[in-house]
Amino acid sequence: MKLLSKNNAKLLKGEKSGWLTLGLSLAPGKLSGANLCAWASEGCLAACLNTAGMGIFSNVQAARIAKAKSFVADSKGFVAKLEKEIALAAKRAAKQNQKLAIRLNVISDIAWEKFGIFQKFPQVQFYDYTKNPNRALAFARGEMPANYHLTFSRSESNQSFVEMVLAAGGNVAAVFNKLPETWQGKKVVNGDENDLRFLDEKNIVVGLLAKGKAKKDESGFVVVK
Repeated sequence: MKLLSKNNAKLLKGEKSGWLTLGLSLAPGKLSGANLCAWASEGCLAACLNTAGMGIFSNVQAARIAKAKSFVADSKGFVAKLEKEIALAAKRAAKQNQKLAIRLNVISDIAWEKFGIFQKFPQVQFYDYTKNPNRALAFARGEMPANYHLTFSRSESNQSFVEMVLAAGGNVAAVFNKLPETWQGKKVVNGDENDLRFLDEKNIVVGLLAKGKAKKDESGFVVVK
């Protein structure tokens, strides 16, 4: 069972900028029996991109659940396999004269900094979105590994944390029905152009247009402008 993949339209956009971008897609929420998105709101879970794109296929869903269950059952063994795939990907990227970026939480929200992966691959750029304010604030304070970038994700129920992260100098991603030029007094950049969040300037808002189920959101998860 292969863990890393680039079969994601947004991840593929990074290749135009010279980045080979791979992602790890573990079944989100409690779909695997364990909660891999502890800070997710009801609106977030309802609008989750898990069923977007390739996620509409049952075999893809089954694979994501299987990978999530494997991680929960044996995180040490899972991480060992993941590290082997990262090492191979790094070699492939070097041969192709590309830089390597890896997003370990494509649709989950795991604190990967606890597993020592980033330190083993200093030449690889890792990044994620998170709804965990503790992780986002730690990143804003410079307490995460140098090759790991975090963007805090806004939901309908975490406005106070949004304000805290922005005040600390961090970046916040928010889903809009249409992108504004500014939000919460901060510049808004188009986060749909690519997924290379680690290239964003500091203390901005990453604007994402509502897609899939999010277009019908009534929870407040989508910011209406």
